[in-house]
Amino acid sequence: MAYFLVKTEPADYSLEDLAREQRTVWDGVRNPQAVRFIAQMRPGDRLLIYHSGAQAALVGLARVVSWPRPDPADSRSQVVEIGFVRPLARPVSLREIKESQLFADWSLVRQPRLSVMAVPERFLHWLRGQGLLDPEEEEE
Repeated sequence: MAYFLVKTEPADYSLEDLAREQRTVWDGVRNPQAVRFIAQMRPGDRLLIYHSGAQAALVGLARVVSWPRPDPADSRSQVVEIGFVRPLARPVSLREIKESQLFADWSLVRQPRLSVMAVPERFLHWLRGQGLLDPEEEEE
Protein backbone atom coordinates (compact mmCIF):
# COMPACT_ATOMS: atom_id res chain seq x y z
CA MET A 1 0.00 0.00 0.00
CA ALA A 2 1.28 3.43 -0.91
CA TYR A 3 0.53 6.77 0.71
CA PHE A 4 -0.09 9.98 -1.20
CA LEU A 5 -0.86 13.49 -0.03
CA VAL A 6 -3.64 15.42 -1.77
CA LYS A 7 -4.20 19.12 -1.22
CA THR A 8 -7.51 20.90 -1.27
CA GLU A 9 -8.63 24.41 -0.47
CA PRO A 10 -11.20 23.81 2.30
CA ALA A 11 -13.48 26.56 0.96
CA ASP A 12 -13.73 24.54 -2.29
CA TYR A 13 -13.81 21.00 -0.87
CA SER A 14 -12.94 20.11 2.71
CA LEU A 15 -12.40 16.97 4.74
CA GLU A 16 -15.81 17.70 6.27
CA ASP A 17 -17.34 17.59 2.78
CA LEU A 18 -15.71 14.21 2.16
CA ALA A 19 -16.90 12.94 5.56
CA ARG A 20 -20.47 13.97 4.71
CA GLU A 21 -20.36 12.46 1.19
CA GLN A 22 -18.17 9.46 2.17
CA ARG A 23 -16.91 9.14 -1.41
CA THR A 24 -15.98 11.51 -4.23
CA VAL A 25 -14.10 11.74 -7.50
CA TRP A 26 -10.75 13.49 -7.01
CA ASP A 27 -10.47 15.65 -10.10
CA GLY A 28 -9.34 19.06 -11.28
CA VAL A 29 -5.61 18.26 -11.14
CA ARG A 30 -3.71 19.92 -13.98
CA ASN A 31 -0.02 19.88 -13.02
CA PRO A 32 1.65 17.08 -15.06
CA GLN A 33 3.73 15.89 -12.09
CA ALA A 34 0.63 15.70 -9.87
CA VAL A 35 -1.28 13.87 -12.63
CA ARG A 36 1.52 11.26 -12.77
CA PHE A 37 1.06 10.63 -9.05
CA ILE A 38 -2.67 10.09 -9.54
CA ALA A 39 -1.85 7.61 -12.31
CA GLN A 40 0.26 5.64 -9.78
CA MET A 41 -2.61 5.28 -7.28
CA ARG A 42 -4.21 1.88 -6.72
CA PRO A 43 -7.36 0.85 -4.82
CA GLY A 44 -6.48 0.53 -1.14
CA ASP A 45 -3.74 3.17 -1.20
CA ARG A 46 -4.07 5.76 1.55
CA LEU A 47 -4.35 9.51 1.17
CA LEU A 48 -3.36 12.20 3.60
CA ILE A 49 -5.81 15.08 3.14
CA TYR A 50 -4.12 18.47 3.37
CA HIS A 51 -6.05 21.72 3.69
CA SER A 52 -4.13 24.39 1.81
CA GLY A 53 -4.49 28.14 2.12
CA ALA A 54 -4.83 29.71 5.54
CA GLN A 55 -4.94 26.39 7.42
CA ALA A 56 -1.94 24.71 5.69
CA ALA A 57 -2.23 21.44 7.60
CA LEU A 58 -2.82 17.72 7.29
CA VAL A 59 -6.32 17.10 8.57
CA GLY A 60 -7.44 13.58 7.68
CA LEU A 61 -7.16 10.23 5.99
CA ALA A 62 -8.89 8.81 2.95
CA ARG A 63 -8.39 5.76 0.76
CA VAL A 64 -8.31 5.25 -2.98
CA VAL A 65 -11.36 3.21 -4.02
CA SER A 66 -10.99 3.09 -7.81
CA TRP A 67 -8.33 2.68 -10.43
CA PRO A 68 -7.17 5.93 -12.07
CA ARG A 69 -8.94 6.81 -15.29
CA PRO A 70 -8.85 9.70 -17.76
CA ASP A 71 -10.59 12.85 -16.58
CA PRO A 72 -13.65 13.30 -18.82
CA ALA A 73 -13.20 17.09 -18.57
CA ASP A 74 -9.49 17.10 -19.52
CA SER A 75 -7.80 14.39 -21.58
CA ARG A 76 -4.39 15.33 -20.11
CA SER A 77 -5.55 14.62 -16.56
CA GLN A 78 -6.51 11.59 -14.46
CA VAL A 79 -9.09 11.09 -11.71
CA VAL A 80 -9.64 8.54 -8.94
CA GLU A 81 -12.49 7.93 -6.56
CA ILE A 82 -11.62 8.32 -2.91
CA GLY A 83 -13.39 7.34 0.29
CA PHE A 84 -13.36 8.96 3.71
CA VAL A 85 -11.46 7.14 6.47
CA ARG A 86 -11.23 9.57 9.40
CA PRO A 87 -9.96 12.94 10.58
CA LEU A 88 -6.56 13.04 12.24
CA ALA A 89 -6.66 13.39 16.03
CA ARG A 90 -5.19 16.85 15.49
CA PRO A 91 -4.13 18.86 12.46
CA VAL A 92 -0.43 18.69 11.57
CA SER A 93 0.57 22.11 10.29
CA LEU A 94 3.05 22.79 7.54
CA ARG A 95 4.91 24.90 10.07
CA GLU A 96 5.26 21.89 12.40
CA ILE A 97 6.49 19.74 9.51
CA LYS A 98 9.05 22.37 8.49
CA GLU A 99 10.19 22.99 12.07
CA SER A 100 10.93 19.29 12.54
CA GLN A 101 13.75 19.81 9.99
CA LEU A 102 13.32 16.18 8.93
CA PHE A 103 11.56 16.65 5.61
CA ALA A 104 13.30 19.52 3.80
CA ASP A 105 13.70 17.34 0.70
CA TRP A 106 10.01 16.34 0.52
CA SER A 107 7.81 17.89 -2.18
CA LEU A 108 5.45 19.30 0.44
CA VAL A 109 8.26 21.58 1.61
CA ARG A 110 10.16 22.02 -1.67
CA GLN A 111 7.24 22.39 -4.12
CA PRO A 112 4.48 24.21 -2.26
CA ARG A 113 2.20 24.43 -5.32
CA LEU A 114 2.24 20.68 -6.09
CA SER A 115 -1.25 19.37 -5.25
CA VAL A 116 -0.62 15.59 -5.26
CA MET A 117 2.55 13.84 -4.14
CA ALA A 118 3.93 10.61 -2.75
CA VAL A 119 4.49 10.47 1.00
CA PRO A 120 7.91 9.25 2.14
CA GLU A 121 8.00 6.30 4.55
CA ARG A 122 10.01 8.33 7.07
CA PHE A 123 7.14 10.84 7.28
CA LEU A 124 4.66 8.04 7.94
CA HIS A 125 6.99 6.75 10.68
CA TRP A 126 7.08 10.28 12.15
CA LEU A 127 3.26 10.48 12.11
CA ARG A 128 3.04 7.08 13.82
CA GLY A 129 5.44 8.36 16.47
CA GLN A 130 3.06 11.29 17.01
CA GLY A 131 0.21 8.80 17.52
CA LEU A 132 -1.59 10.07 14.40
CA LEU A 133 -1.39 6.92 12.26
CA ASP A 134 -2.40 3.55 13.58
CA PRO A 135 -0.58 0.55 12.01
CA GLU A 136 -3.76 -1.53 12.34
CA GLU A 137 -5.55 0.80 9.92
CA GLU A 138 -3.21 -0.35 7.18
CA GLU A 139 -4.63 -3.86 7.38
CA GLU A 140 -8.22 -2.79 6.61
